[in-house]
Amino acid sequence: MLELSLLAVFIPTFFFVSATPGMCMTLSMTMGMTIGIRRTLWMMAGELVGVGLVALLAVLGVATIMLNYPGVFAVFKYVGGAYLIYLGIQMWQSRGKMAVTEGNASQPVATRQALALQGFVTAVANPKGWAFFISLLPPFINPDSPLAPQLSILIMIILLVEFICLLGYASGGKTMRTFLLKSGNVRMMNRIAGSLMIGVGIWLAAG
Repeated sequence: MLELSLLAVFIPTFFFVSATPGMCMTLSMTMGMTIGIRRTLWMMAGELVGVGLVALLAVLGVATIMLNYPGVFAVFKYVGGAYLIYLGIQMWQSRGKMAVTEGNASQPVATRQALALQGFVTAVANPKGWAFFISLLPPFINPDSPLAPQLSILIMIILLVEFICLLGYASGGKTMRTFLLKSGNVRMMNRIAGSLMIGVGIWLAAG
């Protein structure tokens, strides 16, 4: 089991890192702004599965191999980034599944599976996330104790902290949505959200 002294260091360290604006947090804020917190939870679910998988593989050493072969990330990065850029362009034009509509105009709605997959791909295709877990997690693992219980506790903490931060960013996006809708600036909100989405796509592809 993990010592309390290690947890006392690990929790604030990871919370600080997780709360720092990044691809997943920006994506959560953008979706909170355009589709609301409830539907953004599906993206969060996919992202959390991805983060948990990356953390697990990082400790098991698979991440080291992955980072040595950048081509493994190419498909995830470029396809995922291109898709986010495509969504961002549609949102900027007030079109597509993520855009906020004016009045009673109908728009196609992104499925739960698509939202979850979007979050998963964004988390798994981020090489900085892999590198971060490789450097952060091993120092908190005691080689003289069983690995499974320690890793289980660390991943549970990681997922809880990540979820809290994602929820905070999505709530911030929803607050921005409320403000802009009251001002009648639906097109402006779509353009802000679209620009953020395009930025995340470029960030993902170029990361």
